[in-house]
Amino acid sequence: MKYTVMHSLAAISLLIAGRALSTEMPPSAKKGNCILCHAIDKKTIGPAWLDVSKKYKGLAKYTYKGVEYNLEEGLALKIRKGGHGAWGNTTMPSTPPAIKDEEIKELVQFILGLDK
Repeated sequence: MKYTVMHSLAAISLLIAGRALSTEMPPSAKKGNCILCHAIDKKTIGPAWLDVSKKYKGLAKYTYKGVEYNLEEGLALKIRKGGHGAWGNTTMPSTPPAIKDEEIKELVQFILGLDK
């Protein structure tokens, strides 16, 4: 019995981990060089996007530089203009101008959708 339960728990853990690992980053993440500092499932220079998704799950608002925005708009602004302090001392640079606002919006939706 213990053997079966342990195998079941291990299989469930692998399925959950595999979901995050098998998810492909959107093309805009590569185009915007986001992948230099972020990974989906582990902290690198910046936070794991799965952790970002968990942090903002269920929230409707995001405050950027003292101004409150709806969550997706605020996070898109943070990605566009960069920021500092939300995840420690590392500064997030602004997104290159070649990245369109629609691509940033898709990226925000992708990130927030990871913890569903």
